[in-house]
Amino acid sequence: MLLQPVAPFEPIAGVRLPEGDRWIAQLKWDGVRMLSYYDGAMTRLVNRRLHERTARYPELADARTYCSASSAILDGEIVAFLDGKPSFQQVMRRDGTSSGRLRNLPAISYMVFDVLHLNGQSVMHEPLAERQRLLERHLEPNDSVQLVTNFPDIPGLLAVTREHRLEGIVAKDLESGYAVGGKDKRWQKFKHYRDLIAVVGGVTFRGNIVNSLLLGLYDEAGRLHYIGNAGTGKWTQQDWRDFTERTNEIGTPKCPFSAAPSRSLDIKWIQPQLTVKVAYLEWTTHRTLRQPVIQALTAMEPGACTFGQA
Repeated sequence: MLLQPVAPFEPIAGVRLPEGDRWIAQLKWDGVRMLSYYDGAMTRLVNRRLHERTARYPELADARTYCSASSAILDGEIVAFLDGKPSFQQVMRRDGTSSGRLRNLPAISYMVFDVLHLNGQSVMHEPLAERQRLLERHLEPNDSVQLVTNFPDIPGLLAVTREHRLEGIVAKDLESGYAVGGKDKRWQKFKHYRDLIAVVGGVTFRGNIVNSLLLGLYDEAGRLHYIGNAGTGKWTQQDWRDFTERTNEIGTPKCPFSAAPSRSLDIKWIQPQLTVKVAYLEWTTHRTLRQPVIQALTAMEPGACTFGQA
């Protein structure tokens, strides 16, 4: 295999929607980032962490079925759908399964949005607009491979994704080259987060300072259910130190959740007295939060933190 895997160009989190004719938007597909490497003889699929995944996606294992070039590196997202919408949980079922156990697993689509190499030449120095023209010329869509659509109306696409409860969008500069391993404002992502207020039932530490909160919500019977842990957000180092002091006063030897998390080593249980506002992307099929982010400590009574909020 002559084409060596590379780390993909990544978008940064955007603050304000970019404006002007040089910008377009694409759907953020909520899948698994994957580059397809075809050297004229072999095809390999490699993810953003440079782990090979070819055997897990046999429908993509021969690039000649979806690309007319003599060699190519394509960049895109592998997506699985549930009820007509991209489902991260579904695609992870495929990505986490060995090649010998693919029967009855979800079908996938490879949503291709960029090309890095074509017919023996790197095209990463070309502007995105030109790379997309090359991609349109050489990509041959089929049941498992699609070309990602550009939308010039960035605010409009963001509104549509919010209305349909999709993950969000990526805005891209049509004049941008492709920066291997790069991450800058030429590509910007805008995600839709929801929020709720949860009870803190336990904490973990880095050194002597709390670095993660174990979150819970009450059901109608008054049982506190674990819904995930959060260790990132808007808190300052002083906020973490202050929170550590408060947990020192309310520690308990007993897990307050109706069922302890599967990984319960090194957890300090606390009495369910403190509540925090968290933003999150979605609920998983295991009734835990995906990508919870701490917003603030709140004064809400713990008993009011129920699944009814969600």
